[in-house]
Amino acid sequence: MLFLDINDATFDDQFASILARGEETSAEVLETVRGIINAVRQQGDAALLEYTNRFDRLGLSNASGLEVTQAELDAAVAAVPADDLTSLQLAVERVARFHEKQKQQTWLSTEEPDILLGQKVTPLNRVGIYVPGGKASYPSSVIMNAVPARVAGVREIIMVCPTPGGELNPAVLAAAKIAGVDRIFRIGGAQAVAALAYGTATIPKVDKITGPGNIYVATAKQLVFGQVGIDMIAGPSEILVINDGSGNPAHIAADLLSQAEHDELASSILITTDRNFGQQVVAEVERQLSQLSRESIARASWERFGAVMVAGSLAEAAAFSNRIAPEHLELAVTDPFGLLPLIENAGAIFMGHWTPEAAGDYLAGPNHTLPTGGTARFFSPLSVDDFVKKSSIISFSEQGLRRLGADIVRVAGMEGLEAHGKSVGIRLEAGQ
Repeated sequence: MLFLDINDATFDDQFASILARGEETSAEVLETVRGIINAVRQQGDAALLEYTNRFDRLGLSNASGLEVTQAELDAAVAAVPADDLTSLQLAVERVARFHEKQKQQTWLSTEEPDILLGQKVTPLNRVGIYVPGGKASYPSSVIMNAVPARVAGVREIIMVCPTPGGELNPAVLAAAKIAGVDRIFRIGGAQAVAALAYGTATIPKVDKITGPGNIYVATAKQLVFGQVGIDMIAGPSEILVINDGSGNPAHIAADLLSQAEHDELASSILITTDRNFGQQVVAEVERQLSQLSRESIARASWERFGAVMVAGSLAEAAAFSNRIAPEHLELAVTDPFGLLPLIENAGAIFMGHWTPEAAGDYLAGPNHTLPTGGTARFFSPLSVDDFVKKSSIISFSEQGLRRLGADIVRVAGMEGLEAHGKSVGIRLEAGQ
């Protein structure tokens, strides 16, 4: 890990490796993914079966075996301890309650007596949610993608999740049932994205694909965008903690490691105005690493992409945070609400010493599907808005068109679009 002074002359050069840590989409990956997409598009279920059997070590002979049956779903739910089911149910309820507040209704404006304007909000018909199934199981990802879709009124939610070796994770399936997923398929990778985008005899075509995945999934989402909608291109996880020397170094260390354990490419950064506090956090990270079951992953992340930085002031720390636009930002300071106005770019902001990032991952209510890699400068968390479409409503009376028609014709003339102007002008002619 790096221990840096934010005002050091070599700071930018030293920090560059962390900013550039995201997986590059190499020509080889791009070519592989494009080939998979084309095969699924042209061969449908046959290609999907071949890739699923090869990559996930399954032995399916018929595409009907790709779908998780009701019996399998019921068995999975029965295998989950009652207390775990209660926690999943609580998460679904809290996430639903938060996202209900995001809903927008169709509206009409009659501010002008001769013109009616408005917006029609319509849920998407069918969406596909991708749930990773590799290094860890993520029932929380199911909840964060399915619940806002259900709140938005999406008619059908299709879930895809790879099952390496044929292993179905009971908690993931239980979360899907509680969250209201309609159908589940044991497929993953670029082939799952392609199947959702173009449809096969077995996999229904969707309107939008959401959810994180590896570099092959992310590349596939990029390539099918336009054929379907996508939420965002998620990169490696990241956390930035701003600290003023207050709080418990052990707590901060635990928060940093909560992201480091995700992936070897994850990044965990502390910016503090207290050098001694930063050194205490480093020592705590080293102590806690040895206690983690995912130590090898967390250690690789911390050693390659971890950093502790010393800033001259909290304003300086906030300015740096805005520059890198972190996915998760903790304001571990005495007065987090006093610092909040300085924050412009962040996926989610965790306020104070008793709000660890993990609270937002699971039960707080806001969505944990967040923009990464600096894209919080222009992207927002996954929300109900991602699962609806909006249509403008325009209704002119004759009086309204006569009142504005001359100006419409004039603007059309500025653009040299004669037929545009004539479509209005012909209505304004006497007796028309």
